[in-house]
Amino acid sequence: MEYKIIDCDQHVIEAPDLWEKMLPAKFQDRAPKLVRDEDGGDAWLLGGHKESLGLVAAADVKPRDLRWTGVRYENMHPGICDPKARLELMDEDGVSAAVFFPPQRTMLYFMSVKDSEFHLAGMRAYNEWISSWVSHCSERLRCIWQMPATGIDSAVEMLRDARAAGAVGVGLASWPSGQALLSREDDEFWAVAEELAMPIHVHIGLVPANYTTQKVATKKGGAPQLVALATTMSRMPVLIAETIFNGVFERFPGLRFVGGEVGAGWVPYLLQEMDDRYRRNRYWCEVNLGDKLPSEYFAQNWKVGFVRDQYGVQNCDAVGVRNMMWSSDFPHHINDWPNSRYLIDSMAQGIDEAKKRRIFCENAGELYGFL
Repeated sequence: MEYKIIDCDQHVIEAPDLWEKMLPAKFQDRAPKLVRDEDGGDAWLLGGHKESLGLVAAADVKPRDLRWTGVRYENMHPGICDPKARLELMDEDGVSAAVFFPPQRTMLYFMSVKDSEFHLAGMRAYNEWISSWVSHCSERLRCIWQMPATGIDSAVEMLRDARAAGAVGVGLASWPSGQALLSREDDEFWAVAEELAMPIHVHIGLVPANYTTQKVATKKGGAPQLVALATTMSRMPVLIAETIFNGVFERFPGLRFVGGEVGAGWVPYLLQEMDDRYRRNRYWCEVNLGDKLPSEYFAQNWKVGFVRDQYGVQNCDAVGVRNMMWSSDFPHHINDWPNSRYLIDSMAQGIDEAKKRRIFCENAGELYGFL
């Protein structure tokens, strides 16, 4: 088929019967359960913590109508959960193909339970389910598998299984070793990812190795909510610098990382600062990156996904035309369905058509095997 727009980051809201069908019987007592939230909507009960569906199932919801609670599966468009109906929504939006990222709220729940067997079972249940989901139309739908945080051996095993199952990348919620900081222990995972040509994805950021779910009294607003929503890019510069200054790409030059839903307009400043601080401090810090500057490793090994970023697109040469990929984040609340084509044209006004096609189609198409 002819690909025009390729979306590097969509999501599927878990089918209501996913965990009942996919998680082994011995774990059903701790499986995510559908319950009612305080306003009568559907919510996933994750241990003792409820996660309502409002902001993550908000396709075509106007800001005045947006709310966290009170949203039910029966009122959602079928395309939020069903692959055939999703293709119809993509057609309406002008999106040729899409890659699907795991639901981090649920994945973090499995990470938070101090039971490695349960942790791994939850990851595998979702991964196998999403592989089946995208198989409905592999020409247009592909998936990223979630990686566990139970240690290198299990992470490498699931990485190899992801490749065998046809996943086009893997997602991290913590470093593969399960440690709080990046270390040489993670090199075994990077080596296999490079060998298998599997891109590594970090969606917004990583969480501490000792992550535990926190019960939130209300999801109805307040300044803390807006602070979190407006600063989703804030953790990514640290992760980029961490991988580069620790020599990950000097050791594994073929490894590819993607920062999901983090924007791009801030990248030129980070590149400038990394190069300057490296020049000034490399000797006393005893960091030697060989014959490349930090900015060159970014150009070679990192891509960033953005939803709306007029500044980043207009300054794409400074960011790196080959380092940017567009995403709709559908059906989360920041998506612009069914107006993505118009958003793209607005962001890319005045940009050379070849650069526009690379940013909104070819970079993702090549990375994920559509082109």
